[in-house]
Amino acid sequence: MLELKNISFGVSESQGKKEILKGISLTIEDDKFVVITGPNGGGKSTLAKIIMGIEKPDSGTILFDGKDITDMNVTDRANAGISFAFQQPVRFKGVQVLDLIRLAAKKQLSIADACAYLSEVGLCAKDYINREVNGSLSGGELKRIEIATVLARGTKLSVFDEPEAGIDLWSFQNLIRVFENMRETTKGSILIISHQERILEIADEIVVISGGSVLKHGTREEILPEILGTSSAQGGCEFYRRDN
Repeated sequence: MLELKNISFGVSESQGKKEILKGISLTIEDDKFVVITGPNGGGKSTLAKIIMGIEKPDSGTILFDGKDITDMNVTDRANAGISFAFQQPVRFKGVQVLDLIRLAAKKQLSIADACAYLSEVGLCAKDYINREVNGSLSGGELKRIEIATVLARGTKLSVFDEPEAGIDLWSFQNLIRVFENMRETTKGSILIISHQERILEIADEIVVISGGSVLKHGTREEILPEILGTSSAQGGCEFYRRDN
């Protein structure tokens, strides 16, 4: 379980400090598929980076399985059981896909086992296992390879920062199928930052962040009708449109 308690974060600007996150408190239960959404500039990606330790909060506490990880660096958090997938996956010239999956798994996987992870994300293993993780791969291919490494790690919490960013519609449809499968088969919690309705539709819970604060948090059935504008409840989240 991940617990964020009163997390605040700001950046220095010429006119003073700008608050990005304002006292966020949030709990992600075990074995949940949670999507964080909200308007651009609301602090979603910053929160994801704070969870991974890429950024450090100005105040507040982060607990993971009851242990205080607030001051842990990225490596220590990864070892504690947190994985992170970037908006733009990193390219590694000279590193083959097989090597990357083995590094993620932290063991000398057989080629067959490594290929199994590629198959899980919808890639023909024999076409990719020996390719370099470089500019010859498309954005959608890189996204799925990165997800394969997350699966190989098998951590208790997997965080994805806008996985749909920079990919075409065909690749996005494939990503949706991958996440649907992850939701059904992965042991551990999945946390995704996204605006996309298709991803929101497969969430167990949805968190809406706006202006650096948690605006809403509840089940998909509770939150999705409001942010799609189909609920008569007051306080609907009009930042979201179905055609995004």
